Order: sequence, then C-alpha cells, then structure tokens
Amino acid sequence: MGLVEIEKVIIVEGRSDKKRIESIINEPIEIICTNGTISLSKLDEIIDSTYNKEVYILVDSDDSGNKLRKQFKRELPEAEHLYIDKMYREVAAAPRNHIATVLLGANIDVNAEFLI
Repeated sequence: MGLVEIEKVIIVEGRSDKKRIESIINEPIEIICTNGTISLSKLDEIIDSTYNKEVYILVDSDDSGNKLRKQFKRELPEAEHLYIDKMYREVAAAPRNHIATVLLGANIDVNAEFLI
C-alpha cells in the first residue's frame, strides 16, 4: 500500500481548532496550526510546504484572526479563505454542524452526521 499524497491543507490558529476540524472532515487533509501570530520564517516554511496544494485559511473572527488572515492574503494569495459566522468568534467554539457546512462549501468531504 503506497503513501497517499495529501492535496489539501487547512491553516488554523490553534490546537483546539485543529482537533475540532479533524473530528469533522472525512478525507486526508493536512491541518497546520500557526499558534496565533506567525513569524516570517514559519510563514516561509508554510508557503514552501503548501506548494501545489489547495490551501484553505480558517481562523477566528477576532483581531488576531483578522491580522493573520491579512498576512496570508498578502503572502499566500491563491489560498481560499473560509469564514465562520462572527457570532461564534472562534473556530473551536463554533458548532460542528456550522463548521461542516463551511467546509462542505469549499468541497471538503465532511462526516454526514454533522450535516443534520
């Protein structure tokens, strides 16, 4: 059995965001945590590792998330930005069914149980 080449990457802020998304998705996707702010060297590393992959940015709807999103729009303009409803503010706090709907809208396969 060969290795599966992961074609999609989701960039999130924290570990709790990553765990939330991992419980929802139903396909092999690399999830990268920035741990809030991001250094230029870490940003360069992310850009290099995501070359020729579909990249999605899913960060919180707060000041630090917006700052990070602006940085990625500048440095990784081909990435698709996904947004949770502002009323939830944080990815980790958003209901799984809401996140599943957002991910499904980006053609990411999700567990059907979260689409009810």
